[in-house]
Amino acid sequence: MTPVPPGAALLREVSPQLADAELTFRDREPIDVDRARAQHAAYAATLRDLGLRIVRVPPAPEHPDGVFVEDTVVVVGGLAVLCRPGAATRRREVADVGRVLAGLGFEVAVVAAPAHLDGGDVLRIGDEVIVGLSRRTDEAGAAALRDLLGDRVDGVRTVRVTGSLHLKTAATALPDGTIVAVPGWLGPGAFPDREVLTAPEPPGANVLLVGDTVVTTASAPRTRALIAARGFEVVPVEVGELERAEAGVTCLSVLLPSPPA
Repeated sequence: MTPVPPGAALLREVSPQLADAELTFRDREPIDVDRARAQHAAYAATLRDLGLRIVRVPPAPEHPDGVFVEDTVVVVGGLAVLCRPGAATRRREVADVGRVLAGLGFEVAVVAAPAHLDGGDVLRIGDEVIVGLSRRTDEAGAAALRDLLGDRVDGVRTVRVTGSLHLKTAATALPDGTIVAVPGWLGPGAFPDREVLTAPEPPGANVLLVGDTVVTTASAPRTRALIAARGFEVVPVEVGELERAEAGVTCLSVLLPSPPA
C-alpha cells in the first residue's frame, strides 16, 4: 500500500487555558496565549500555502491540550483510529475529532480501554508503522492499533521512548525514509535498518512532511540546514510559544488523504 498524498489538515484552535497543558519533560513556564494563537494561525497559513485544505475541529476552550490534535487520532487511508490518550485529562478531546472525521466519510474505529495510545507516538514511514512505548502509550495500545489497521499497513512494531513525551518528539522521518532524531531519547536499536541523522537542536527532530516538503520549527536552524543540504525543500514555522507546552510541528495537525480511500 502506498500512502495517499495529504489533501487536508485537521486543526483545532488554541485554548485560553493552554498554560495549564499537561507537561512531562519540561518545566512549566508562562505562556502568552495571544502569541500562541498568532503562531497557530501562521502555521495554518503555511499548510494552506503548501496546498492543504484546513478542516477545523470545533473549539474546546475547556481542554488546555486540545490544540495538539495529533494525539487524538491515527489516520491511515480511509480509516480513522480514535486514540485513548495516556493522560486521562485528554480523553474527552477525542469524541469531537471522531465526529468530524465521520462526517468527512472516514471509517472510524476506537482504541478501547484499558489500552493507552497517543497519536504523537505513532510514526508512519511508507507502509511501516512504528509505535513509541512512552509515558502516554503502552503495549496494549500498540497491539490495539495493530489489530485495527490489519493489512492496511505492512506491519506495526514498537520502540522504547525514554527521554521525551512522544516518539515523534524524539524522531521523525524525511521523505526518503531517513530518520532525524535525538538518539539518546530512544531505546537501543530503534531504527536498525535506516540512516539516522542526529538533530543538532532537539526540537528539530520533530518534522512534518507535506508531500516532499519538510516543515520544521524555526527554533532549529542548524537542523533545518542539515535537512536542506540533503536536497529537500524546508519550510520553517515559528511555534516557540506552543513549544513551551511541549509541542512540536506534527502535533498541531493531522494530515488527511483526499478523498478518503
